[in-house]
Amino acid sequence: MQVEEKTARNWCHCGPAETGARQNPRNIVIGQSPSMGEVLNSMEIVAPTLANVLIGGETGVGKEIIARAIHAASGRNQEKFVAVNCGAIAESLIESALFGHEKGAFTGAYNVHKGFFERACTGTLFLDEIDSLSLSGQAKLLRILQEGEFERVGGRQVIKADVRIIAASNRPLKDLVTAGDFRKDLFYRLNIVPIHIPPLRDRREDIGALADYFLKQLSDKYQKPKKSLGEQAWRKVMLYDWPGNVRELENVFERAFLFTRGPIIEDIPVELNDSDSGSVSDGNLNMIKKKVAREIEIKMLQDALTRFSGNVSAVAREMEITPRAVHQKLKKHHIEAAAYRNK
Repeated sequence: MQVEEKTARNWCHCGPAETGARQNPRNIVIGQSPSMGEVLNSMEIVAPTLANVLIGGETGVGKEIIARAIHAASGRNQEKFVAVNCGAIAESLIESALFGHEKGAFTGAYNVHKGFFERACTGTLFLDEIDSLSLSGQAKLLRILQEGEFERVGGRQVIKADVRIIAASNRPLKDLVTAGDFRKDLFYRLNIVPIHIPPLRDRREDIGALADYFLKQLSDKYQKPKKSLGEQAWRKVMLYDWPGNVRELENVFERAFLFTRGPIIEDIPVELNDSDSGSVSDGNLNMIKKKVAREIEIKMLQDALTRFSGNVSAVAREMEITPRAVHQKLKKHHIEAAAYRNK
């Protein structure tokens, strides 16, 4: 069974979100590009195992979504998924945050506190921004990964750490190891199965599917009719480099959705500059424009066919061209109007 199917089936059974986890997170991994195909393949292979996973990628690419999907497709999907932002833990509180503490362990410890490892017991612990841990914090984490057990601060009871570890980093940990900022032994413990999520600018083939998904989600969220992008909006979406990746795409779409009164979003609130589209693999600007124009035409046709339930004449009137011209475009892009008549 594909990892997407397992995710959709099991997500609703997962335990409640813990500290650091988003409320009502998206658990659908969307990607049609070859690079995302590799990510999905790795997820499908590793999800049923107990292997530690290290997810890399820029801010906003969706590392937590990948981690949640792995958990949902694993044998631990009935248990908790606990997400921890390591960068938000103060150095003095790392040991208590990870392992917990006993009452009276230090000044202010008025009650027993369960740490993240104990809360995630038999489930999955997602350590985000693992690269932000200090060397001292890394040493404490390494100890529990090696021994598989721990004690609360101020306690004597040994607690077994039956936890699946998924870590994530915005920076390449190999470079940090070379620079002496990350422990080599901890890196090898975490890097059993590395998964790299490429930035959105390097997988523009995924933008169309992401756009459709976000627009549908926004329609459901605000209880409004579904909206689609106009030609100018599609041009900017496809040419913009999205430095904030999928998170920025989602936020921009929500803003555009809210401020558009009609069914067509004519523009989106991003500014193109000379650097945009420079990272597209085609390189040549004319080729980029040609590729973008093709993607725009396909999306415009698909959106129009959806709105008019496959009525080619209605599509032609909206596009101000003849039905014959519409049929030629559909043939060119291998689109069947009949497939939209029952939607």
